[in-house]
Amino acid sequence: MKTRYTANTYSMWFVLTVALFVTTLLVSNVIASKIAIIGSLPLPAGIVVFPISYIVADVLTEVYGYRHARRVIWLGFLCNLIMVAAIMVAIWLPPAPFWDKQEAYAAVLGATPRLLTASLIAYLFGEFTNSFVLAKMKILTQGRWLWTRTIGSTLVGQLVDTAVFSTVAFVGIVPLSALATMIGVQWLAKTAYEALATPITYLVVGFLKRVEDVDAYDVDTNFNPLAIE
Repeated sequence: MKTRYTANTYSMWFVLTVALFVTTLLVSNVIASKIAIIGSLPLPAGIVVFPISYIVADVLTEVYGYRHARRVIWLGFLCNLIMVAAIMVAIWLPPAPFWDKQEAYAAVLGATPRLLTASLIAYLFGEFTNSFVLAKMKILTQGRWLWTRTIGSTLVGQLVDTAVFSTVAFVGIVPLSALATMIGVQWLAKTAYEALATPITYLVVGFLKRVEDVDAYDVDTNFNPLAIE
């Protein structure tokens, strides 16, 4: 069991992993306003990128441990808030008289307060659930069978994320039967995405554990999302 990675040590590979996590999170939120047909299903375009944030979160928790993943999750939340605030200010600024794309700009980048609230709450619930489940499963499996915890944590985390977002955003607007279908379809699609990416996850996890010489086990970790350690 390797635990040399301390709370104040950040290698180039860790920083790159964090940058990828934050980038996929922000990009998925920007492009999510488009509803695309994927296969025969209408799904938000963000589904192309958003599941990658869960894959990267799995890598962070598996390699560096829940403590570091917790910091990165809160960092992603802060960056998301900054992006949302910047977009709102940009929409609010009076357009130039010759620029006639204000309505389209606001329609694509803007979001109602309810949708923004749903997105932020779902992100926190989903990401922390995902990391918690993976960290606990790693202890139970003694570090074996990585695929069981990457897929298992995604099944739980994505279900929480999708259910919380859809409920907060659409309950009272969309019929309950349609809401349940929406949650189920998106949950299955996101989980299938990560299952297909399992070979890549194995390669990345193996590479990072080797070059970083670290393999964290959260045996004595405080799993409180608000804890500062």
